[in-house]
Amino acid sequence: MKKNSILLIYTGGTIGMVQNAKTGALESFNFNHLLQHFPEIEQFNLEIEAKSFLPPIDSSDMNPAMWKKLALLITQEYHKYDGFVVLHGTDTMAFTASAMSFMLEGNTKPIIFTGSQLPIGMLRTDGKENLITAIEIAAAKNADGTPTVPEVCIYFANKLLRGNRCTKRDAGSFDAFVSNNCPALATAGTNITYNHRYIRPYDEKATLTPQYEMEQGIIIFSLFPGIKEEVVKAVLRSKEIKGVIFRTYGAGNAPQAPWLTQELARASNEGKIIVNITQCAGGAVEMARYETGRQLIEAGVVSGHDSTVEAALTKLMYLLGKGLPTDEARRLMECDLAGEITV
Repeated sequence: MKKNSILLIYTGGTIGMVQNAKTGALESFNFNHLLQHFPEIEQFNLEIEAKSFLPPIDSSDMNPAMWKKLALLITQEYHKYDGFVVLHGTDTMAFTASAMSFMLEGNTKPIIFTGSQLPIGMLRTDGKENLITAIEIAAAKNADGTPTVPEVCIYFANKLLRGNRCTKRDAGSFDAFVSNNCPALATAGTNITYNHRYIRPYDEKATLTPQYEMEQGIIIFSLFPGIKEEVVKAVLRSKEIKGVIFRTYGAGNAPQAPWLTQELARASNEGKIIVNITQCAGGAVEMARYETGRQLIEAGVVSGHDSTVEAALTKLMYLLGKGLPTDEARRLMECDLAGEITV
C-alpha cells in the first residue's frame, strides 16, 4: 500500500531554533536534516518531506505577502501530499491559520499548524510532542480513506483547535492557545480522541480554488471609556481605510453618543465595512439585544457574531481582496464560510 505523505513547511519561529555550541545563540536549523533532530519521526510509516522559508521569518514579521507565499506553496504541492504540517511562530499563528482557512478555498486536506514555546534544542521543549502529534493528525484517515480532519487547525499542548477559532492567550505557558467559542476538535492523551461532531465534514466535490489577494486597508479599532470624537473621526474618515474590525463592549454595545452613530453611518454610506465583534474573550455579538447595539445596526454596522479578532480581520481582508461588491462582502461577513462563526 502507498504510504501516506506529509509535507512539513517551516516558516520560522521558536520550534526551529537550536543553540549554537560555540556562541550560545539561538539560530534556525536546516529542516532538510529533520531526522537528525527528530529521530522519532522514523517510526512513522509515512513519506515525510520538508520545505523551509528562506530565510525563515520571525512570526512578528508575518504579513499578507508571506500568507500568499505559504498559500502558493501549499497549492503547488497540494496534489502530492495527503496532509501538511506548518511550523510557525506562536505570536501570529492564529492570524496565519485564519488566513489560510479563507485563502485556500475548497481545501479538503489536513493543514495543521504547530510550534513551540521553547526551542527544540532545549531539554524541556514542547516542540517534539507538538510536532510528532501534529504529523500523526495530518496523516490520520477514516475507515473510508478520507482525511479525519479535512481543515486548517492549530495543534498545541495536547489540543487540536480549529485554526480560525483560536487566539494566543498566554506568552509563558505551554498551553498557549484557546478556542473559547468552539470545542477542541481532538485531544491527545495516551490516544488521540477526535470530536467528530465538530470537525468539518469532508466534501468530495470540493476543488481547491486559492485566493491570494488580501486587502490591507483594514484596521482593528477598540472602544474604551472616554474615547475622543476626534480619534474616531480620524480613523473612520481615512481614505486608506476600507474596513474596520470594531471591538465593542459585551454583546456588541457602544456608547449612545450621537456623534459616534453619525460617524459610523457616514463611514458605512461611503462603502466602508464595519464589523462588530466583542472585546470579551468568549461569547458573541447580539446587536439586537440592547438599544446600544440596535443603534449600530441602524448605522450599517454588520455583526461578526462570535468571531475571534484574527478570523474577523483575515475574513474581511479576504472578501475585500476578491473585489466583491460592498453589499455582498457585508452579507458574507455574517455567513459561516469556513467554520469561523456560529450562526
